[in-house]
Amino acid sequence: MEFAEVVHNLLPDLNAVEARLRKAADLNFPMLGDIVDTLIGAGGKRLRPLLLLLSAKPFDYDINVLAPAAAGIEMLHTASLVHDDTIDRAQLRRGQPTLNSMFDTGTVIMLGDYLFARSAMLAAETMNPRVVSVFAATLGYICDGQLHEILTAHNLEQTREDYERRIYGKTASLFAGAAEMGAIIANASESQIEAMRDFGADVGMAFQIVDDVLDLRGSTEEIGKPAGLDLRQGTVTLPTMLFMAQADGSPTATAVRRIVDGEDTSDEELRNVALSIRESGALDEAIATAQMFVERAKDRLAFIDDPAMLDPLHAVANSALIRTY
Repeated sequence: MEFAEVVHNLLPDLNAVEARLRKAADLNFPMLGDIVDTLIGAGGKRLRPLLLLLSAKPFDYDINVLAPAAAGIEMLHTASLVHDDTIDRAQLRRGQPTLNSMFDTGTVIMLGDYLFARSAMLAAETMNPRVVSVFAATLGYICDGQLHEILTAHNLEQTREDYERRIYGKTASLFAGAAEMGAIIANASESQIEAMRDFGADVGMAFQIVDDVLDLRGSTEEIGKPAGLDLRQGTVTLPTMLFMAQADGSPTATAVRRIVDGEDTSDEELRNVALSIRESGALDEAIATAQMFVERAKDRLAFIDDPAMLDPLHAVANSALIRTY
């Protein structure tokens, strides 16, 4: 099953989620309201709400209860991007100007906080304390991941475990939380809830690893943000770690250290370093790691016998590997 078919089949329910999301994001500030509406509208594939809905499908599926939770997880994702862009001083997101390219930092942070609050209110609409608990834990993981990124920036000595903890918090925890909340709302058993959460976590890990690869492989036009941004900002990702493991001591590795350390670097040198990393095979090795996470995610779903329920979830897992941003 193709991802587009999954979306088509769930379109009425995704539209219900979208309507709930737009209503919650409505701001009583004309200019800000328009900008937030544009930001919400540029939200891509709605992968996290889709995952939440699909994780409920094998059980007691009720879109009336699921819609606010799915809207809440997308709102949480949007709020985290607002703060992430502010910390990174990013000027583009999905090819569009970021809020911090238009407003002062204080205004953007307050707006991000407002979106966080609205997302929590959506989760609370489920009237399910366990869903609210998962939502709160997910927010904690996101903050943990962001803090780790800040505190481990410019550090090429961090371990693979450090990297995986960071990307779990920043990215995979949202996928895990979405899948877990869907299963909880649909009255799945404890073992099924755990399996769905682990499935979401593995898909999210693959998603972020591919994102890290795209940062070095793609152009600004392809990925919707400046290419090589992670490297320039001193954020150490899996492809860079794999490259340094095989090339440490080489002239290019020395250049990588200078860039990660925050030394002045020309655009040309950055392009040359990115090219060297691409030609080293490190990107292919990182993609192979992402593929491992996707296959493990699929193995988590062995308890689902019905192909009508299983195939869409497999398609979502595969979509982590087939994208531009």
